[in-house]
Amino acid sequence: MKNTLETRLGIFFALALVVAVIILEMIGAADFFKSGYEVNALFRNAQELKKGDLVKMAGVEIGRVESIDLTNNLAQVTMKIKGKYKIKTDSKAAVRFVGLMGNNFVAIDGGSPKAPPVEGGTPHPTLETVEQPDISAIMTKLESVASGVQELTKSFSPEQLSSLLGPITDFMKQNTNNLSVTLSNIRLVSDQIAQGNGTIGKLIKDDALYNSALSTVTSLQLASGQAQTMLNDAQPMIRKAGSIIDRVNAGEGTVGMLIKDPTLHNQLTASMTNVQQILEKINQGQGSVGKLINDESFLKNAKLSLQKLDKATEGLEDQGPLSVLGILVNNLF
Repeated sequence: MKNTLETRLGIFFALALVVAVIILEMIGAADFFKSGYEVNALFRNAQELKKGDLVKMAGVEIGRVESIDLTNNLAQVTMKIKGKYKIKTDSKAAVRFVGLMGNNFVAIDGGSPKAPPVEGGTPHPTLETVEQPDISAIMTKLESVASGVQELTKSFSPEQLSSLLGPITDFMKQNTNNLSVTLSNIRLVSDQIAQGNGTIGKLIKDDALYNSALSTVTSLQLASGQAQTMLNDAQPMIRKAGSIIDRVNAGEGTVGMLIKDPTLHNQLTASMTNVQQILEKINQGQGSVGKLINDESFLKNAKLSLQKLDKATEGLEDQGPLSVLGILVNNLF
């Protein structure tokens, strides 16, 4: 091949074209030549988002930021989505960042499966947004917290620490022997417990407590099983009692008729009324019984007859049968 001017120019233009394609791909300008559709999202704060930043769904790049404008004091972010990716109408967009020093990007969730996909056109459809905390505000709060911690550490000077820990140090020095004896006693007690001596040691080491507890639990289980059996056996009786009560409520049988039939109630009411009327007549002295109870002449006659009978019996001891009969007749009549 001859090294002519035309050859050198062709190689130069080919290399320039490759470099231009690489640069366009790096800055995201190559998406202009690809098929896709645009969507908008309104944010209160774009958070250093810029043109060309990525748009992701589930961590996968689906487009890039096309432009950022100010609309009604809100940041309107226009995104160009690749044609092969579909966004649901109820999807939500959020500005997120990769690490503290990383670039920002727009994250779009998948939305609900039954929601229809967004259709491109003019005007561009607008997605709902989710506001994320501003990284600068977070850093400001962290800085204030760090300042507070620093001021707190400064307040603990050696003199203050000495005044706080001094009494504790003096107490430890003055009671070193007592503390040593106490620790020795605690060690002896722990050794006794570990060897199974004493009440606590037996409770820990002896299997009798475990066996007794296991036996108690077993007995409780058996008792609960028996109770369940008794409950199962009692259920037919409960059902029968329920059916009997239902029949009584329905007025069936003798008891049901006694409870539900108003005839017995009416008869009892009439009988009580008659008894009350009879008692009222007796109290008023009406009829034979009333006169016997309320008439005082009957009481006087009864007393007089008893007195005559008493006189007649006074001389009966020495008299014969006929004489006794004559005396009784004369005294009584």
